[in-house]
Amino acid sequence: MPLTRLQCVACLALFGASCSAQHEVRGSRQPTVLAPVELPSVQRVALEACDLQTAPMQFSVYLPPGYDRASGQRYPELYLGDGQDSAAMGLPRTLAELRAAHAIKPAIVVAIDMPKDRMATYGLSDPVLGRSLTGHSRVGSIGTDAHAYSEWVTRQLVPYMDSHDRTQASASGRTVLGWSLGGLNAFNLGWQYPGTFAQAGAFSPSFWLSAASGDVQPARLAQAMVDSTRPPADLRLWLAVGTEEETADRDGDGLNDALDDVLDVVDALEKRGLAIERGEGAGQLPDAPVTLYLLPGGQHSQQAWARMLPRFLIWALPPGPSAATGTGAR
Repeated sequence: MPLTRLQCVACLALFGASCSAQHEVRGSRQPTVLAPVELPSVQRVALEACDLQTAPMQFSVYLPPGYDRASGQRYPELYLGDGQDSAAMGLPRTLAELRAAHAIKPAIVVAIDMPKDRMATYGLSDPVLGRSLTGHSRVGSIGTDAHAYSEWVTRQLVPYMDSHDRTQASASGRTVLGWSLGGLNAFNLGWQYPGTFAQAGAFSPSFWLSAASGDVQPARLAQAMVDSTRPPADLRLWLAVGTEEETADRDGDGLNDALDDVLDVVDALEKRGLAIERGEGAGQLPDAPVTLYLLPGGQHSQQAWARMLPRFLIWALPPGPSAATGTGAR
């Protein structure tokens, strides 16, 4: 007898919990590293964003240890929304510990502070038509400036980084990550700007955002985007959601809405012919274009996203051949 969708979710969450337990057991057998890890150095930068807001956008650039000594090495980049949460989520320490364990390659991380109007800025856009795909919520419109923000990231921020730091300067060397509304925007940047980002991660993405103010289910914007546009050929996605992010169940299928919305997008991606890796991205289908990870007991919180972060970084920045060398920025 085939499993129901709810039973499949329960099995996947149990699988995730089992994998976590196995990871912890294996980790406990590793030699203890007594020396403190070397944290990445950080630089604060302000960059004009005249089409988005009057004040410059602020962001932090995390440079890997040895950056100044390895003058010919170029690095992949991770662009991170809601960068003001980086310390609370343990980003610098997580990067350092994973690098010390040789679990990830060194990378430049660009942590972009939350814009002045977060609800207006994070969302979905259509770069072909040059407009935002505005959604509705109980507290007003969302994503009215999503096009301006996405254009700023791709046309100003990324070129700035390529001209000032030793980046790999290619879509294949760039990943974007966000959570909640920022996760929705990270999905947008990956899907709509494949020439800039080849990988996108979304923690607890706001896939509930709808073009309708009443019955949101049939008018959800992320699902419509997947259904109506061709998937980028080389895009890889890592979608994560906690199993206990909320209790609302608008369609009465036994799954909370946050979980249901992500699963509906994953189903839509699968219908477009994309293979889905259900786990952490290193299981039966390690090269699948889409990875779905369910965090058992995870809620809509920084604590849950901090637990997702190491798994995502290992997926996004797997250790491999040394970065390309060459001359360039500092």
